[in-house]
Parts: sequence; structure tokens; C-alpha cells
Amino acid sequence: MRLACGSYILLFKEGGIEVRKDDRILYSNKRPMFVTVKTAFAVNAFYDGAYADIAVSGETIVAQGTITVPSGSAFAFTDVYEAAGAGFKASRTVEVLAAGDDLGFSTKISLKMEASDDVHAYNCFAPGVWYKQNEFAPDSAIGKDLDNEYFWRMETRYALPLFAMQHIASGEAAALSRWAADATLPSTDIVRSENITDPKCTVGAIGMSRPESKTLNYMYYGYGIRKELQTETAGLSIDYVYPGGEGQLPVNRSYAGLDYHEKPRTFQRINHPVEPGFKQHYAVAVHFGQYGGFQPMMKELWRVTYARLRDKLFEVDNERHFHNGMHILNRYTRQYGDSYGLPFACQLPDMDISSVSFQFGFVGQQPGIGYQLLRYGDKENVPEAFDKGVGVIDFWARTAMTESGLPRMCYNPTLQGFEPYPHYIRMLADGIEAVLDAYLYMRAKGDERPAWLEFCERTADWLVKVQNEDGSFYRAYYADGSIRMDSKSNTPSVIRFLVQVYLVSRDDRYRTAAIKAGEWAYDHNYRTLEYRGGTCDNADIQDKEAGIYALFGFLALHDLTGEERWLEAMIGAADYTETWTYAWTFPVQAPWPKHPFNRYSISGQSIITIGGGADVYMAACSYTYYRLYVITGDEHYLDFAEFIHKNTRQSTDVDGSIGYAMPGLGHESGNFASQTLQSHYHWLPWCTFVEVDPASRLYDTFGGYEIADAQKLLPEERAKRNRIYDTFGREAKA
Repeated sequence: MRLACGSYILLFKEGGIEVRKDDRILYSNKRPMFVTVKTAFAVNAFYDGAYADIAVSGETIVAQGTITVPSGSAFAFTDVYEAAGAGFKASRTVEVLAAGDDLGFSTKISLKMEASDDVHAYNCFAPGVWYKQNEFAPDSAIGKDLDNEYFWRMETRYALPLFAMQHIASGEAAALSRWAADATLPSTDIVRSENITDPKCTVGAIGMSRPESKTLNYMYYGYGIRKELQTETAGLSIDYVYPGGEGQLPVNRSYAGLDYHEKPRTFQRINHPVEPGFKQHYAVAVHFGQYGGFQPMMKELWRVTYARLRDKLFEVDNERHFHNGMHILNRYTRQYGDSYGLPFACQLPDMDISSVSFQFGFVGQQPGIGYQLLRYGDKENVPEAFDKGVGVIDFWARTAMTESGLPRMCYNPTLQGFEPYPHYIRMLADGIEAVLDAYLYMRAKGDERPAWLEFCERTADWLVKVQNEDGSFYRAYYADGSIRMDSKSNTPSVIRFLVQVYLVSRDDRYRTAAIKAGEWAYDHNYRTLEYRGGTCDNADIQDKEAGIYALFGFLALHDLTGEERWLEAMIGAADYTETWTYAWTFPVQAPWPKHPFNRYSISGQSIITIGGGADVYMAACSYTYYRLYVITGDEHYLDFAEFIHKNTRQSTDVDGSIGYAMPGLGHESGNFASQTLQSHYHWLPWCTFVEVDPASRLYDTFGGYEIADAQKLLPEERAKRNRIYDTFGREAKA
């Protein structure tokens, strides 16, 4: 008996399954029924078996069997396989027929990789958690140490519940993903410990494993080192485990006096109760394909899974949301002595100001907010906002420049001076672009601000001076221009500024520098996926924002030159960056009554650094993804642009009904993989800025605050308006 999808054949043979292509076995499982039992000794024992009965039922194949373990516990499996979409669907029901003295159980759907048992022979993809061999991940990340036996993470940690393995030599890839976004809340009256039983957990884990047969595996379980008896068959497999588990991960602490010299690993397992009549129900999608590299595999599998699981669009009035955001920025921007700015952080729900200092970009976004305020104040006739915006820009242009030509990054109004903060080029890019935007806006009004332009050009001159021969820039510098952090991965951050200051000044040095930086980024960011270090308050590890700024930079170069290589790199950066966005949803509870996640979905939030918490920063990209759609005609980018233009608002008090101090306020970030939100529960200026900024640009370019408004334009009109550099900076210098 067999099922077919394209050139891949799912074959049922002697109670097991094989996946064949051109009569070659690519993947197999001779004993597909698999149960892990938490015994009376609170250790885990593993049992598997072949199907006892396999039958055709219409367009499906139904496979059944029972596993009875030595304690007397018995588990009846019913697995239904069918061809579905671009792959196969496997639906499983497991019923407890009898209970011994076991404490819990979990089951697993898996396929053995026949090409190689060597983990190093594969690149893996788990959205926001694992890219290739996770070489740019922190040491604590799953997959960083490829010599482990288990590589499982709860699927709630993934931007989509998807894990793929690609054999590097052949390009063949297999992927497992949760079939439907139908998870429910786990038990909330128990603590999730190292090996718990939770009848309400409906979340699985996805990953791979390579257990060593019949060995004792020493693992760290929170308060000591315990043994687990391994009785699994050796081999490398891709796994869906239900309910889930976490591990193996390095232990980041030790106990005094413990003289254990090996490398202990954490491992957490979740079980269902071994109670007669208890049933598991879950389904997974299984996809196979052959690809010319990691990036095409990543792109296709993300899109296939996105199309099936993408959450519904959030209902929001983006024009109203924009105005609410501007009201927030206007209210909390004020004069502090000789400076203008917004507090660094305010606690929700009442906006209790907890810290006052100004960052040039990144989480502070002070000049960016200044530009938005002066623009808003002028267009909406709000003199207070206009004056505050001018005050913010003028403060930075007047005080932040150093002798080297590199602006300072962080001002403390209490100290009436700048803090010794690293000069990150990512943070530099945020602020200096906004000063140039403000200069051009005022210039168009007939209000020349030469000091603002001089500030921008001195910064551009500094960038030209310190650019490395290979076109790169370092991650951070000291005020005198010497190197502070020597990673080059943030090079794309300043490309867009260099392009735009060239368009204003027509100084060819800036154009040349932008292209040289683009060429370095093409080879080292786009081709290798070395997108790391984009978040200034994290280590130089793989993250989302490095991808965002590469997307911005490559788009600017394409706008400038029209060259296909920049379009290719822009598409690559866009395809990578969107995979950090929670496109699916699952219920999350917040510990505070006044929080949007108690009412709205978490979809639209995006993972910050690899395997970490999530925030709303993808909101900054809705205008850019829409522009990418207009350039390429790719309907997926249109869908994704609208998704992040709407669903990112779900972490805010969008209509004032949550009870925050002002409508439109939202928290900075949090971790909700456990389905209970962990967060600082505070607002930082960037949270509002990244929602108002793309909305204002969408309006200025396409005439509306909704992407649906832009879509009402004729295609030729959209394309014309999308050529934003046709007139950029013309009025500044002929």
C-alpha cells in the first residue's frame, strides 16, 4: 500500500513505513508506534512497535496496533495517513487501554534519515530558533552543540510550528509541522518542572534526535544529575513529540561541591496521564523536497506552512491607531533642561516613568520620533507636536557631534551630558536617517536648517573615512573612531543612509561607500545568512533586526540603481526576516488583568534573537514588504505586509478598552513560549515609533493608512509612486 505526492512515495511495508524517490529509500520507520513511559521510578523508558494492521479506507491509509509495556500499561494507536496539499498528513489517536503503575506517557511521530546518521551532514530550519547549523547562535541555544542526542523544542518557541532537515550533499529535505493551530492552555495550577504530567497540555515538540542504543544517559534535572535508560534504536530521526519536551540544553549553573566533570544537559519532559480511556489526538504535516540550497528550502517550507496556519487578520483602524500613537509621542515628549526627549521606560498600565535617558536610535529612537512629531504637527496643525519635534532634532544636531564626526548615542538629562555608550552603527543609522528626513521635510517647507544637513554630512564623511577596504563597517566604535566591537555583520545598517545622503548632496563618495557596503553584505549576509548582532543590547548572535536592516539596505540600493543583484539580495533578506514572525497563534495568559494578550492573539509578534522572547518590531517593516510586493508582484509579500500591518497591533491597547493610560500603548517584549507571559511589562519609545513610522510612510507614498487603500490605486500608479528616489532630495541641492 502506498500514497504518492509528486515524486515521493509513502510506502507501507511489514508494519513499517518508507519514503521512496526514484526507488531509493530516503526516510523510514520500521516501528512507527512509539511511546515514552514515565515509570514509577520517575525515569523514562522507551518502547516502539510495528503496526499490526494496515488498511486502505477511501483516499487514506489507516494503520493500527497496540503497545503493552512491562508494567501492564497498554496504548492503542490509530494513525491515518493521506496525501494533502504539497505533502502528507498524519493524524494520530492514542488511547490508554490499561494502566500499570506508570506516572505518564508521551508518543512520537518520526522518520529515520537514511542518507546519514551524522548530524553535521544536515542543515536545519526552525523559524526563529534554528538556521543551518546554528553557527551564529549563542552557546545556550539548541543546535549549537551538535554532539547531543536530543534536539527538541516546544513548538510554541517556533514562529511557525515547523522543523526541517536538509541533507547538505543531496539537497533532499524532510519537514514536520503541526497541522492546525488548535493548541489550548495547559494546566495553570501546576509548575512545569523537569518531568511533569499535565493532562491539559496540547502542545508538542519538534526537532531531531540521535539516541545511542542501550546506554545510560546522564542529564541534569534542576536539582541534581539523574539517569535515563536509553533503549531506542540508534539512528538520526526527525521527530514530533506529543506532548512536548525541551532538550538537550547546556546547564548554565552548577552546585558547589559537585565534582561532576562531564557536560550535563537540561532535559524537560511533559507527559499525559496513564489513565484508562485517556486519549491523545494530534496531526502533523509531512513535506519532502529537493532544493538547490538552504534558502530555497527555507522559503518554500515557510510559505507552505504559513499558508496553512497563518492567523486571521486583526481588525484595527490603522488611521486611528496612527493618531493614537502620535498622541502618545506628543504627550511624553518634553523639555528636560536644555534637552528634548522622551523617557527611556515607563511601567504599564499607568505609564509610571521609571527611567529618563535618550538613545539616538534602537530602543530610544529619539530623532525618529522628533521627525514624526514635526511632520505630524505640520500636517495636522498641532503646533505643540511640531515645536517638540523641532526641539528634539535640533538638540541632537546641536550637541551630539564629536570631533571625529561620529555622533554620541545616549544622553542623560539628569547628568546634563552623554553617557559612555557604545557607538553602534545600527543605532547610528536609526538616528541619522531621521535627522536627514527632518532636514528634507523642513527644506520643502522653505525652512532651511543648514546645521541639520551639516550634522548628516559630517556623519557620512566619518563613515567614508572608517569604512574598511572590503566595504564593511564594524559593529561599534569609540567616540574617537577606534574599534570597540570588531564584528562586521551590521554593515547593512548604514547603507540606506549613505544612499539617501548621496541623493541630497550628490557627493559620489557616499554612493561609492553604499555600494561597497552592499557588495560586502551581499557576500557575507545574504549568501551565508550571517544576520547577527542587530539588537544592540544583545550579544553578536543571530537575530531578526540584522535581517531587517539588510532588507532596508538592499532595497535602497535597488531603488538607487535598479540592478537585479540588489533585488535578489533584498528578496533573500525579506524571506529570512519574515520567518521570525509568529504567524500562527496559541492561547497565552498574562499575569496582569490589564494586558492585551488576555483578549487578543500573539500573532504578529516576532522573535528577537535566536530562540528568545518576542516583540513588535516587525511592525516597522509593513511599508517595506508592501513596496517589495509592488516591485515583484509576489502576492505572498502583499499578504505578509498586511498581516504585520494589522496583527502587530494586538500587543497594544488598540481601542482603549484594556485600561492602559492611553489608547495605542503596548509593552516592549516578552516570552510566552510557556503560554504564560513573562515580561517587564513596560513601554519604551520604540514600541510606538515602529507602528507610526511605516504608517506615515505608507500614507506619504500611497495615500492611505491601510494597505487596502494602496491597493485601490491602479498598478501603474502604484509602481510610479513606489519609485521614491525619483524625487528624493532634489529640492535640497541641484
